[in-house]
This record gives sequence, C-alpha cells and structure tokens, in this order.
Amino acid sequence: MTGRVSRFAAALVLVSMAAGCGVPTESTPRPIMVHGRPSTPAMVQPASPAPGVPVELLYLVRDTGLVAVRRPAERIPAIDEQLQHLLAGPTAAEREAGYTSALTGITVTGMVELRGGDATVEIGNRSDGAGRSDEVLAYGQIVSTLTSRADVDTVSFRHDGQPLRVPRADASLSDGRLTGADYADLVLPA
Repeated sequence: MTGRVSRFAAALVLVSMAAGCGVPTESTPRPIMVHGRPSTPAMVQPASPAPGVPVELLYLVRDTGLVAVRRPAERIPAIDEQLQHLLAGPTAAEREAGYTSALTGITVTGMVELRGGDATVEIGNRSDGAGRSDEVLAYGQIVSTLTSRADVDTVSFRHDGQPLRVPRADASLSDGRLTGADYADLVLPA
C-alpha cells in the first residue's frame, strides 16, 4: 500500500511542477527582439514545397534585411541558373508577401566561375543611384544565396577581371572571399 501512495504522491508532485512551468499568457501581441531589433509582424510566406521536392533557396529583401525564401523546383538548378533566378527578383506571390530585391543597381555579366568551392561573380557597371545600404543588401543577397548551395563555400566578385571591393554587413569593404557569415547580421527569420 505504501508503494501505491508513494507513486501517487510522486505523480502529484510532477503534475504540480509541470503546471508551474508554463509560459505566461499576454492579452496583446508584442514584438520579439531578434538580433537586437524587434521582429516584424508575421507576413504571409509563400507556400513551402512538400517534403522530398527539390528546393531552390534564394535570399530576398524584406524590410531592412534578408530572408531565405524556398522555391519548389523540378531539380536543383545549376549555379548560373540560380543566380539568374535571384537577379529576376521576387515572384508575384513573393512581392505580395512583402519581398523585394536590392539587385536593381547591379549588373552581373557572364557566368559564375566555380573553382574549388569559390564562386567568382563578374560584376558589370553599377548604377550611381544605388545607395551604400542597398549595395550591402545586394551583395548579401548574392553571397547568402550562392553559399546556401552545397558546392559553394565562398563568393568573390570581379569587375573587368580585377577583384572588386564590396561592402559587408559591418560596412567594411572586402575584395576577398566572402561567406554567409559576412552578412549574417542582415538575415531575418522567415
């Protein structure tokens, strides 16, 4: 009998402890701080592909940051195709959900050269109207999108065959190999 009472007492203690460990409720929603800044209200995310369906990951702009958007694909695109899809900008559904692109002032010429995990992107003329913050987002879109691929570790940029200095998220300029970590502070939750 004492074994049954002991089990009952232990179960009662566990139930009362679990009841005290809940998350308090609030009467109104409030922003959650992400990376030192409040998150934006939930936006409609374009439909996610079904499990097992190949996806193409593109980084688009929402508000003042980058968001990873997953597009269903028939197959994983070649690196040049993925960059062209990024340069084409958001689909109508993505625009409706609040996504834009900062790549309007940058011209990519030729194809991406992939050598030993480093993708080199040739940049043509840049429009004078692109502000520095737009350039940070633009290069962040390219680097984050390309380094999301299994075959790309770093991204470098060239202009007229010469290394091109591009802004990183911390506003420093780099003419070397960049990774997604260089733009991680700009990435917002989906």
